[in-house]
Amino acid sequence: MDKNLENAIKEFVAGELAQGISLSDIQTHINAEFKLNMTYMDVRILASTLEVDWQSLDPNAKKSVPDEAPEVPADAAAMDEAPEVPADEFQEETGISGDTVVEVSKLARPGMMLSGTVKFASGSTAEWYVDNMGRLGLENLVGEKPTQEDIEKFQVELDKAVRKVMGR
Repeated sequence: MDKNLENAIKEFVAGELAQGISLSDIQTHINAEFKLNMTYMDVRILASTLEVDWQSLDPNAKKSVPDEAPEVPADAAAMDEAPEVPADEFQEETGISGDTVVEVSKLARPGMMLSGTVKFASGSTAEWYVDNMGRLGLENLVGEKPTQEDIEKFQVELDKAVRKVMGR
């Protein structure tokens, strides 16, 4: 495809998406206006390369910013006097250890048996995966490199999370 034509189609798709037009309707318009025979998947792949705020286009997406400011209690000082919950009790009640938190994605990435995210005790975050060969890997690390203790705790928490998902 000619680069000028590709850029024109990208601009067209971005404009249509901004107006809330569905990808299937955009496909029909592209095929008619540009005299092309693009499949829905072609249009979807092309649209995925655009810098589009997809959540703003989703009518079912929840707003992340509340419309109104939250109400502040009249006696705000009373909130500072809330009883502290010991870490052990917090962990038992919530299942969150305050250290390393491992989440298993409900949808495995292509070519992976399992995948998810991890937040290390050191504050760093990363994505983890177990590929089809059973190899564990980390990628997209944000923050400092995890310590040996972080990695060991991650492996323990990952084992617990996978067992929970598998129902064991």
